[in-house]
Amino acid sequence: MQAENDPNRSPDTPDPARWRILVVTLGAIFMALISVSIVNVALPSMQEGLGASQSDLQWVLSGYALTFGVVLVAAGRAGDVMGRGGIFLVGMAIFTVFSITSSLAPNAEWLNVSRFAQGVGSGLVNPQGVGMIQQYFRGAERARAFGYFGAAVGVSVAIGPVLGGVLISAGGTDLGWRLTFLVNVPVGLVTIALGLRWFPRPLIRSLRRADPATRAERSLDPVGALLLGAAVLAILFPFMEGRGSAALWLLVPAGVLLVVAWVWWEKRYARSGRSPMVDLAIFRTRSFTNGSLMITLYFLGMTSVWVLVALYMQQGDGRSAMEAGVIGLPSAVLSAFGANWAGKRVLTYGRKLVIGGLLMGLVGLVLSIVVVQLHASAGLSVWWLLLSLSFIGAAQGCVVSPNQTLTLAEVPLAYAGSSGAVMQTGQRIGTSIGIAVITAAVFGTLEATDWPTAASLGFGVIAVVLLAALAVAVKDLRDRREDGTAMV
Repeated sequence: MQAENDPNRSPDTPDPARWRILVVTLGAIFMALISVSIVNVALPSMQEGLGASQSDLQWVLSGYALTFGVVLVAAGRAGDVMGRGGIFLVGMAIFTVFSITSSLAPNAEWLNVSRFAQGVGSGLVNPQGVGMIQQYFRGAERARAFGYFGAAVGVSVAIGPVLGGVLISAGGTDLGWRLTFLVNVPVGLVTIALGLRWFPRPLIRSLRRADPATRAERSLDPVGALLLGAAVLAILFPFMEGRGSAALWLLVPAGVLLVVAWVWWEKRYARSGRSPMVDLAIFRTRSFTNGSLMITLYFLGMTSVWVLVALYMQQGDGRSAMEAGVIGLPSAVLSAFGANWAGKRVLTYGRKLVIGGLLMGLVGLVLSIVVVQLHASAGLSVWWLLLSLSFIGAAQGCVVSPNQTLTLAEVPLAYAGSSGAVMQTGQRIGTSIGIAVITAAVFGTLEATDWPTAASLGFGVIAVVLLAALAVAVKDLRDRREDGTAMV
């Protein structure tokens, strides 16, 4: 099979291996997201089985996102330089191994360390997946590939909670949640085996033989990686562990200063004739900047929906893990269908698809508040959440994958991995801050009131954040019309 970036093949010639490569990529994404969605349902069982505190539970969710975010951009750049397939397989191996150690955790500390390592593995894998779609697909095929990517997200979100409910019901309080980590192992092993067979060879050897100019162009920029990783860590850490420690919040301005230092270093590195970790010129592309900001805000809010629903159903309404998983099933199916549908139409409707998705998400949040309040006051069945959450699933399908296509459309292929990772870093920052802030607000409200009020407050906060994402999406549509690119 040809090596990555084969100079003998025209950039416009489709690679015959592209669909097999996509299958492996989607298998990895499927596994990683099943792990996330299962964890949402398994939290109460983990708390009971390990005697974990609320802070421990927040770390189970947010610690994974923390290490994921710290390594993302560096991993994306490493894939751009050395070959995405090799970095992808290393990440898959790490994720699979630490799925096993997570299942063996005797206490919350062990579990969280394993989750941190899982986050590193996932952080290595995800930018390679996005980069390979950018590399191997063009035009309408790329939009379709991102549509399949989004469909895999939806299916994994659908299967994860239901599978988690089955495993917890079958295995009981302690064994059940451990099984939710072990289900990653067979998928991980199959994905690694197929990747070793189908992926192109990495570029390490050819890079060693390259002339000095080529090596400078494809440099790894380790100082830039360390600066940005430290900045992400400093910004995120207080949101996860800052309650009760005011001094930790000083890390946030320190993180901002590290971002400034990183920008300075990247400019200096580029002036020296070497290729920086991230080409900062991509931020002058309004479609990239607007799309990255919009999806950061989207993840800041919407990621917390399923954590909130799982906690409300089990702790607030006394439902089983299985019921908490089933409540989101129609939503996830619609998300998968919507992503595939939108992927085929995004080049026709452009940013309007994303705006429509955000509006559906707002409708779903408002209806969910209505259902929760009427369930508490008038005895309305909680299963009406099946309908309200379906709007949120349809929104997911019309927002995430189309935004990925639109945001990366004008990014140079040489920075496909690192620029996609920049966007995903925003998502991880949004996810971590959103989960930390929204769950803290919900648990804080529970000290003075009941679950219906706390859940409604959580949905309301998410809706406010989604309105901000909608404003950015509308701005991007206006910018595209001014540039004459409204439909791409």
